[in-house]
Amino acid sequence: MAIEASLSPPPNERFAKALQFIEEMTKNCDKVQEKVLAEILAQNANTEYLERFNLGGATDRDSFKSRVPVVTYEDLQPEIQRIANGDRSPILCSRPISEFLTSSGTSAGERKLMPTISEEMDRRQLLYSLLMPVMNFPDEAILCVDSFQSMYTQMLCGLLMREEVLESAPVFASGLLRAIRFLQINWRQLAHDISTGSLNPRITDPAIQARVAKILKPNPNLAEFITKECEGENWERIIPRIWPNTKYLDVIVTGAMAQYIPLLDFYSGGLPKPCTMYASSECYFGLNLKPMTKPDEVSYTIMPNMGYFEFIPHDPANPVQLNRDSPPRLVDLADLETGKEYELVVTTYSGLCRYRVGDILRVTGFHNSAPQFKFIRRKNVLLSIDADKTDESELQKAVENAYELLREFDTTVVEYTSYADTNTIPGHYVIYWELLVKDPFNAPSDDVLEKCCLVMEESMNSVYRQCRVADNSVGPLEIRVVRNGTFEEVMDYAISRGASINQYKAPRCVSYTPIVELLDARVLSAHFSPTAPHWTPERRV
Repeated sequence: MAIEASLSPPPNERFAKALQFIEEMTKNCDKVQEKVLAEILAQNANTEYLERFNLGGATDRDSFKSRVPVVTYEDLQPEIQRIANGDRSPILCSRPISEFLTSSGTSAGERKLMPTISEEMDRRQLLYSLLMPVMNFPDEAILCVDSFQSMYTQMLCGLLMREEVLESAPVFASGLLRAIRFLQINWRQLAHDISTGSLNPRITDPAIQARVAKILKPNPNLAEFITKECEGENWERIIPRIWPNTKYLDVIVTGAMAQYIPLLDFYSGGLPKPCTMYASSECYFGLNLKPMTKPDEVSYTIMPNMGYFEFIPHDPANPVQLNRDSPPRLVDLADLETGKEYELVVTTYSGLCRYRVGDILRVTGFHNSAPQFKFIRRKNVLLSIDADKTDESELQKAVENAYELLREFDTTVVEYTSYADTNTIPGHYVIYWELLVKDPFNAPSDDVLEKCCLVMEESMNSVYRQCRVADNSVGPLEIRVVRNGTFEEVMDYAISRGASINQYKAPRCVSYTPIVELLDARVLSAHFSPTAPHWTPERRV
C-alpha cells in the first residue's frame, strides 16, 4: 500500500485544525468506518426498512453484510415516494426528514429525490468547512424558482461587485458556461439597469426586488465599462476582464465535464480550475487534497466519517452478480487495491443502505490508510442499437477526437447530447452539437462535419465498429448541429419538470420524446459519416 507524505504545514490555526482532522480521519480509516456503520445501524434500528432484514439491533459488519441487500434508486423509490407524500413514520430513517436533495436527473429530465436529515447537513457543512468560502450571492436570488430571475439577479450582483469576486464557483463547468452565455444575451439590459439604477421589469419576485434595491444605484461609469467589454463580441478572457480579481474557477471538470475545458480556458484566459470536492445528492464523499492538480490528474480522498462505503469490483469482462436473496460480501474502504476499478456503494445516516451510487472509481493511491480515487465514469451505458454498448466516457472521447478537426476553424463544441435513433433501419447514433463558431467566414464545411462523424465512429469500441462494418446492424453516425441556445431550452424544460437548477447538467443521452422533439426542431444541419469505420475480425483462441 502506497503511503503519501503528510500534508504541508498549515498557514494558520484554523487551517491547522482542519488538516489535523483530515489526518486523524485518514490514519484510522477502518476504525472510523466501523464506528460510522455501528452509529447508522443503531440510530435506524427501528426503521421499517431495516426491520425487514431481522438484524435484531445488531450493529456489526458481518450481520449487516449478510442480511441487508444491495439496492438501486428504483428499489427504494416506493419508500422515498411515501416520505415525499408526507408519511412521517420511520420508514428509512428514525430521524425526521428535513429536506430532499434532487439529483441532476435522468435522460428523461426526471429527478431523483434523496431524503436528508439535519444532522447530515451538519456533516456536509463540516466537509465544506475544510474549504475556504470566499463569495456568496444574495439568498433571495439563489432561492428564486424562476431560472431567468435567479440568473439575472446573480449576474447583476456579480457585475455590481465585480472587484470583490475572487472565484467563480458553480457546481458544474456547464453552469459557468451557461452564465457566460446569459451575459452575452442580456448585457445590454444589465448595463441599462446599472446606468439608471432601475431593475429590469422582468424581475417581479418581491424578495429579489427588495434586496436588489439596497445595492443597485446609478453607476454610469460601470455601465460604460460593461458596454465597452461586451459590445465588440470579443469574449476571449471575458472573465478576468470583467472580474479582474478572479483567482480560479471552482467548477467540476472531471468525468463528462472535461469536454468544457477548452471553452473555459477561452473565456478565462487559462485560470486554474481546482476540483475541490467529490459529492452527490446521496452523500458527500471526500476532498481533493491537491486542488490545483490538473483536471485529468485529480484524485479524491474519501473521508471515512461521511458515511459507510463499500465497493463492487468493476470488471466488464467478469461482472459481479448481485442477488437480493443472498447479499454479496463487498470490499471495504480500507481493503481496496491501487489500480483497480470499483463501483461505489454507500450507507448513509439519512437511511440509504447499501445504495449503488453508479459511479465507477479507480484507486490511484492512499493518503495514510484512506484510498484516493479518480472518477472514471457513470456505470450506465448511454447508447445501444444492437450488440453495441457505448458508455459516457467512450462518447466523450469520440467527441473530443472529432473536436480536433474543428480547431483550425476556431470552432468549439459548446454542448452535446446523443440519441439512439431506432426509427431508421438499421438504427443509428445521433449526436446533437451546439457549436460556437468564432469566425463565421471560416466556419467548418459540410465535408469537415462529415469527417467529424467518421472520426467519432473510429473512436468507438470494436463491437460498435463490427456492427457497422460486418453485421450492418448499426447505420452511419449522424451529427445534427442545433442553433445557439438550444441546450438552454433543454435545461429550462428539465427545470420545469422538477430538475434542480443548481445541480443540472446536460444529459449525455436523451430518449424522452419531448426533449428529442425540442432538439430536432432546432436543427440547422445534419451530417452523416461518409464511409464505414475501420474494423477487422479479431482472432480468438
